[in-house]
Amino acid sequence: MHIHTKSESIVTQSPPDDDCFAIRQAARYVSQLYDRHLGKAGLKISQYSILHRVQRKPGITMKELAEAMVMERTTLVRAIQPLQRDGLVQSDVSEVDRRALKMSLTPAGRARLEAASTHWYAAQDEFEKHFGAQRAALLRQELFELTKKPV
Repeated sequence: MHIHTKSESIVTQSPPDDDCFAIRQAARYVSQLYDRHLGKAGLKISQYSILHRVQRKPGITMKELAEAMVMERTTLVRAIQPLQRDGLVQSDVSEVDRRALKMSLTPAGRARLEAASTHWYAAQDEFEKHFGAQRAALLRQELFELTKKPV
């Protein structure tokens, strides 16, 4: 005779709704949608986001960029390496802090970002047609609120 323990019964039951799983599943779905469009310009959504952030704030440090993107710095370094290899992003030592790297777009990076923007808008339009423009705006607002740092 086998006696079931509490942990065994929990494992065999249906799991409760899992916020993390739902968010990650949705993130993968949306990333695939954007990657499909941005792939036409030779970028992934993560690369487009990096280029866009660097364009918005030339001279942004790796630390600031990692914080803005809510990424570990080591993950960001791995994401930036192909952009540097392809001559889209350059890094220079900060005059203020010699340990910090300042990021900027190269002319090729600006051109690639501009070319990719049309595809980004197409992805944005596809998502909003599928999900609804108003719902998408509310979702964006909620998600940005979720990642806002407490004051």
